[in-house]
Amino acid sequence: MIRMSIMGHKKKLVMSFRYMLLVGCLLATMTAITLFVPNSVPFNALSFRVMIHSAEMEIISELENQELKKPLCNVSEPRSEVCDMNGDIRIHGNSSSVLFIRKALKRRELYRIRPYARKGDEAAMSSVKQVTVRSSEAAPQCDINHSVPGIIFSVNGYTGNLFHDFTDVLIPLFVTAREFDKEVQFLVTDFNPWWIRKYQLVISQLSKYNVIDMDKDKTVHCFKHVIVGLKCHKELSIDRSKVPKGYSMLDFTRFIRNSYSLNRETPIRIVGDEHGKKPKLLIIARKRTRVFMNLNEIVQMAEEMNYNVVIGEASATSNMTQFAEIVNSCDVLMGVHGAGLTNLVFLPTNAVFIQIVPWGGLKWLAMYDFGNPAKDMKLKYLQYEINPEESSLIEEYPRDHLIFKNPISFHKQGWNSIQDTFMNKQNIKLDLRRFRAVLLEALKQLHQ
Repeated sequence: MIRMSIMGHKKKLVMSFRYMLLVGCLLATMTAITLFVPNSVPFNALSFRVMIHSAEMEIISELENQELKKPLCNVSEPRSEVCDMNGDIRIHGNSSSVLFIRKALKRRELYRIRPYARKGDEAAMSSVKQVTVRSSEAAPQCDINHSVPGIIFSVNGYTGNLFHDFTDVLIPLFVTAREFDKEVQFLVTDFNPWWIRKYQLVISQLSKYNVIDMDKDKTVHCFKHVIVGLKCHKELSIDRSKVPKGYSMLDFTRFIRNSYSLNRETPIRIVGDEHGKKPKLLIIARKRTRVFMNLNEIVQMAEEMNYNVVIGEASATSNMTQFAEIVNSCDVLMGVHGAGLTNLVFLPTNAVFIQIVPWGGLKWLAMYDFGNPAKDMKLKYLQYEINPEESSLIEEYPRDHLIFKNPISFHKQGWNSIQDTFMNKQNIKLDLRRFRAVLLEALKQLHQ
């Protein structure tokens, strides 16, 4: 879709250049006539204006033909389906219907879009309401005319989970809406009031207009530009090569810090052998699964290494602003793989992030969900993979069990097997001697 937009933009530039060149030639001709042709030869100004108008209409007609050839929606991207339309667009809210009005319709188009950025995940998408996008000659009367673009998206799916709030909605919303500089209207299907309230500080930095609840709205909204669905590239990150203005994940973290009025942009920097400065270490301590079984010992060791230790867990009901401030005040964040690590978006740039990977062949998942995104955020990333002896699974299964000898075999049974075996039924007891080296490396990173 991005590539198509760029190609279309290039064509428009070429057409505009041709128009300007033609007008320029005509103006040059008029000037030559005025300067060099004898006064006895009359110059027909009306004919000249007709020539200009004809050239202009030819260019406009060609541009319109190019626009008509462009499909309303791009359904080929792996992460999301997006319709990006310019023209006469009418949205009937609670009918979940978007009409692209075309007179003398030559080609009919119909799409059923689930505007949530987790395409292919049946469990997530099954709860997302379909929005029908189609071309139409019939134009319902407008109740409200909007002078700004509109963006339609859902807040259902896996929302309510911090990781999915960011990777499925907030980051794609930033990618899709940021270029409009708050001059854009959000229309939300599967409207969830508490979710909108929770992220109001972020939403208000992307749009200065109140969010429209499409499920309840019965009016016909008319726009000149509408995007259905959110543009999404990869997990918890942004492919800046696919963004028209080149926004990156680093731009997103700066945007998030600004949304929550977080003033700390860089971590503490330890120079030489300074011992007076204590870097602040935040331990994301889970309470139900993947729990640190020796948390007190971890804290004691870190404090002996000159860390100022803070313990926290951001739950779905926690105050986002308060927890964001805590995270931003820290220099190092550590925790076991899970949604709570999403709080790394609030860390200052160049802070240290330590991800502890549970037993179960989960290195690939850890890198995909948090490791690679952390690098895109310009964080200093450290990864610690536990041994079987550091897992509570060692108390349930013999050492020669398949769960230790070939954990990847469980992956072949699908995500539910991975989740049930390695995510929901495993706690961690860190080998302090081995993990001490990771905390030392974090201190080293803060010296650089």
